[in-house]
Amino acid sequence: MAFFCCSYFLFPSARHRTSSPTQKFRNGTRYYIATSHRPQNMSPRPILSRLAMAANRAQFSRICGLSPYRTPSLVTRSRAPTTIFRRSLIAAPKEGGPPLLQRSANRELPDVTPKRRYLIHVPIFLVSMYIAANLLFNYQRSSSSVVSSTLYALRVNPEAREILGDEISFKAKTIPWIHGTMDQLHGKIDISYKVRGSKGEGTVHFFSLREGGRAGKFKTKKWALELPDGGVLNLLVDDTVLENEP
Repeated sequence: MAFFCCSYFLFPSARHRTSSPTQKFRNGTRYYIATSHRPQNMSPRPILSRLAMAANRAQFSRICGLSPYRTPSLVTRSRAPTTIFRRSLIAAPKEGGPPLLQRSANRELPDVTPKRRYLIHVPIFLVSMYIAANLLFNYQRSSSSVVSSTLYALRVNPEAREILGDEISFKAKTIPWIHGTMDQLHGKIDISYKVRGSKGEGTVHFFSLREGGRAGKFKTKKWALELPDGGVLNLLVDDTVLENEP
């Protein structure tokens, strides 16, 4: 009986089912007696049934304690070697480095650890605000009536025209810089700016104070043209000139 059972599980090509089973195991499983010939009218078993028989054969070998005997199986297929493609990671571009000619989506992610770069931005912001405030105040001084009035008076002054020549204007054509303080609210004007003409250049200095409080009038203390050689041309003829200016 053991011979027939082993031949049934170990030699699937040499067995076929008879019309009726002969014996039963205790658990109710039927087995058939194997013969040495195969009927001609018997069709080949499907692949799923062959897989089930192979599993039963392995289970029977483990139960009986038999050594595993590997038989050629019709359902065993050779598999082609699997090739695993691994993409190489491309590092992120560094500051000041050459540009990347090729990019891919699987490059290394940038470092997200917080860095104290804001400490560098604070002084840059403060310097930018300082420059912007100076430009704003300089534009306010250059567009005031005091600067335009003193420049016009310098252009029509005969002595200044002899020294500077014709076409008297600011030395800087783009942004004329007005130095000094122009505080009309508190009654103090002390400014200076550079001018040039067809013959030479110089610096205009204008100083005026308001006397008598806020209801008083401005009185010019100094209005002169300072030359590069150290000479000074007094444009204030007498104390009554520009007494009410502005």
